Amino acid sequence: MYAAVDLGSNSFRLSIGQHDGGKIRVLNSMREPIRLAAGLDAAGNLTDEALQRALICLKNFRVALAAYQFDGVRVVATAILRQARNAADFLPQLEQAIGYPIEIISGEEEGRLIYMGVANALGQPNESRLVVDIGGGSTELILGRGLDIERVESFSVGSVKQSLSFFVGGRVDGRSFEAAVLSARSHFEDGAPPYHPEYWKRAYGSSGTIRAIGEIIEKNKLGDGITLAALNAVRKRFIEFGQVSKIEMPGLRPDRASTVIGGLAILIAVVQELGIEKLEPIDAGLRMGVMWDLYLRSTRRDRRDESVGEFLARFHIESERGARVSESAAILFQQMKPASDALLRHLSWGAQLHEVGLVVSQTGYHKHSAYMIENADMPGFTTREQKLMGRLVLAQKGNLRKVSEYLTDSDFAKAVVALRLAIVFMHCRIEVDDRAVRLRMKNRIDLELKRDCVSSHPTLSYWMEKEQEFWDEIGVDFSVRTVA
Repeated sequence: MYAAVDLGSNSFRLSIGQHDGGKIRVLNSMREPIRLAAGLDAAGNLTDEALQRALICLKNFRVALAAYQFDGVRVVATAILRQARNAADFLPQLEQAIGYPIEIISGEEEGRLIYMGVANALGQPNESRLVVDIGGGSTELILGRGLDIERVESFSVGSVKQSLSFFVGGRVDGRSFEAAVLSARSHFEDGAPPYHPEYWKRAYGSSGTIRAIGEIIEKNKLGDGITLAALNAVRKRFIEFGQVSKIEMPGLRPDRASTVIGGLAILIAVVQELGIEKLEPIDAGLRMGVMWDLYLRSTRRDRRDESVGEFLARFHIESERGARVSESAAILFQQMKPASDALLRHLSWGAQLHEVGLVVSQTGYHKHSAYMIENADMPGFTTREQKLMGRLVLAQKGNLRKVSEYLTDSDFAKAVVALRLAIVFMHCRIEVDDRAVRLRMKNRIDLELKRDCVSSHPTLSYWMEKEQEFWDEIGVDFSVRTVA
């Protein structure tokens, strides 16, 4: 059983699902219209009032989650928490309220998860398709075939901002609508060519906003599906009402009108700019994609493994050396008996990628590696995970002062020790196993090496002396002794 929580710019949503015969069946869902994007002040900070609404909602979600036993739970935050200047200040409060870590995902990762949800719902392994998702704070365009994504891009235009910016005071008229559409088109015009109809067979709309517009068209008999003519018919009806608060149409909940109107302007812009003849709404997207991602991770088909392999291939990095360091680091990390295995996979991925900075320069390559890992588009990884791996890789060599503030975390410190020693042993061509190497770490680091291992590798003594000096600089005793 899996749970996906989506902290969106307009609403917070929870879905609980179970993998059942090749599908994920939704067992329960909750939605709260938090409207975080509308809670941004002039300086780009979320207000205390918006924070309080969010905390109440997440506490309710926590109660709902406590009623189930899960194989995986993932909480993702999208555009508004990417944009809010004070997001880092209140994130710990939000995490405490729901009882799980919150991942602020990139727009590209959001698009990947949206497509995963849509593709698994549709099947059709050979179908080339475009997926459009209009959220409260951003819009994603994803091009793919079957389960494979070919291209994804996130645009910083969403329904909430468009509504607030162009329909001021809730006023709806032709001039405002035209300005909202033209503004949205300006976001897409430069990135539109790769998403033109020549590159896909069918187009789908996965967001709640697009599904709501589809319902309005159907229930008011304004057209045959989501076409430009039908969208313009909806626009005409909205203008006739003159005021958002007066909009009352079958298929549109009263509380949705204030954001749907901005979403309609964006959807018209997308359809015009990309030349879409018809868009099909589908009831699948981010939360379904998150649950599929959790399911695949639990079955060891983790997209993050693929991303690491793709990253190595892209920069022509010798994977054998990284694999050897990864294997040795895992053995050493487990010898130190960490409090949990939470860092083990990130240590493994960081070890595999530790030399990727060599494509920039031999000098200071650990710094280049760390920067690349932290800032690259790596599907499946969150920003937090990439920063964690970047810190580990930055600490792979040289002084430890650059990561000293993170070494207060015992397990992180053990991961750093494991990575540094694994790299030294790789350079000295020493096979790491429980017979040749014993490692312990509590208040100090104790390394025990077989005497014949040291005598057979003359440079090892030099590297161990340097390592002792680096740890001594930050007040950690590093003891090395040899045994028969």
